[in-house]
Amino acid sequence: MSRQARRDTAPEVAVRKLLHASGFRYRVNARVPDMPRRTVDIMFTKAKVAVFLDGCFWHGCPLHATQPKANAEWWREKLDKNIARDKETSAHLEAAGWTVLRFWEHETPEEISAEVAVIVARSRSQETGPARNGDK
Repeated sequence: MSRQARRDTAPEVAVRKLLHASGFRYRVNARVPDMPRRTVDIMFTKAKVAVFLDGCFWHGCPLHATQPKANAEWWREKLDKNIARDKETSAHLEAAGWTVLRFWEHETPEEISAEVAVIVARSRSQETGPARNGDK
């Protein structure tokens, strides 16, 4: 498990490249506010959008997750804890006013970056709000 990439995985890098090329700026592996030892893969702090790119095995993808045969009980507990931690992290961020986006590693970077771009743009437009009289 120590060799398992925790950041800068191929799907993360591909999505970040597409977002950056589209003019978006973000934080990478930023800490979750008030939750030690938890990070967000891609964070848009001003728009309050947190993006997670979850691995199918480690986070229990309903389409691609596999169950190890060796030491099955230990692995089941480990993977269940990962899923519970994901839910807790999402709930914490949402309670703090963040939009949480979770994607699976098997989704295409183009689809992910397009959806993220729409949500971030929408969050930014709501942030500024409509122009009032006298505003430019």
